[in-house]
Amino acid sequence: MALITVSLFVVSGVIHYQTPMLAAMGAEFGADAAAVGWVATLTFGGFLAGLIFLAPLGDRLDKRKLVLGQLAVLIPALLAMAAAPSLATLAAASFVVGASGTFGQHFIAMSAELARPDERGRTMGTLLTALFLGVLFGRITGGLVASYIGWRWMYAIVAVMMLVLTPALLRRLPSMPAKTQMGYRPLMWSIVRLVGRHAELRRVAANQLLLGVSYGGFWATVAPMLALFHHLGPAQAGLMGIPGAAGIFVARACGRWTDRRGVMPVVTTGIGVVLVAFVVLGFASLWIGAAIAGAILLDCGLRAAIVANQTLVNTIASDARSRFNTVFSASVWGGNAVGALLASTALAHAGWLAVCTIAVTASCLALAMQLSAGPHPR
Repeated sequence: MALITVSLFVVSGVIHYQTPMLAAMGAEFGADAAAVGWVATLTFGGFLAGLIFLAPLGDRLDKRKLVLGQLAVLIPALLAMAAAPSLATLAAASFVVGASGTFGQHFIAMSAELARPDERGRTMGTLLTALFLGVLFGRITGGLVASYIGWRWMYAIVAVMMLVLTPALLRRLPSMPAKTQMGYRPLMWSIVRLVGRHAELRRVAANQLLLGVSYGGFWATVAPMLALFHHLGPAQAGLMGIPGAAGIFVARACGRWTDRRGVMPVVTTGIGVVLVAFVVLGFASLWIGAAIAGAILLDCGLRAAIVANQTLVNTIASDARSRFNTVFSASVWGGNAVGALLASTALAHAGWLAVCTIAVTASCLALAMQLSAGPHPR
């Protein structure tokens, strides 16, 4: 469990180093916010593709082999980003990084299988705390490295981190037996059947997709927004990762709350906090304090919903956890990808308030859907 927790911390930052570096990338390649936004969009899109086409294999194959195989692809892709001669090459390599960086999902399924049923919420809370810390590390480090030695060096450093991690995974990562003998095509079709069979899974997926639109839109545009309205560089934008990781402090508590009270109140509260966050962020172009307060509220609300919903999807069917996590995570990152594209375009053509309007609309839809589900058994 210690190795899994540390590994999840390391890999979770891979797709977030770019967040504070987008403005620096745009400046080097002479690209506007809409064009450089494709790096964020394709990173999240690659992560989504990996979730859909690779993560389900955790039910069919040994998760250890999957982790090591994806790691072998991730390291060269990171080096390709470091050496990218054009924005198009950088965006293409970012897609591969996103797709191969999904092996953290296998760690979550492993841990859910090892945890006792009455402690699964706390286990998810602990793992997701490591994940959130990795995201925080990625955002802060990305901004600092981009400011002082250049954004390209960040990807070279990450590749070295992955190389250091590899021997430990080779020696200690446990093998996990397959849960099914289905071929790849039947395995993929079974995901569709699982979605059709479980109303709870459909509701969770829809809510996380809508919350992902809000979250992905904010982090794809916060660096250009801060540069435009407050004249802040990559290092300062990276420091937004500190208030933007406030969910670290609520994740384990939300896991315990979920174990005791059930999923429904935790998720409903989380969505409400996300909605309030974007009302506050509407003033971020005028006052930097609103950006900081909004980032805190956004992360706390989102993490509360994720911990509770991820506990639920790892409880419904013990023989299909990888496929359930695929649906869950594809919804999260699909929303992030859509949000990054919509928000980048909105910022370039309509301004910051348009970004917040998109997020408020998505959050209101998620809250309405959650409330319409009615009371939920513990």
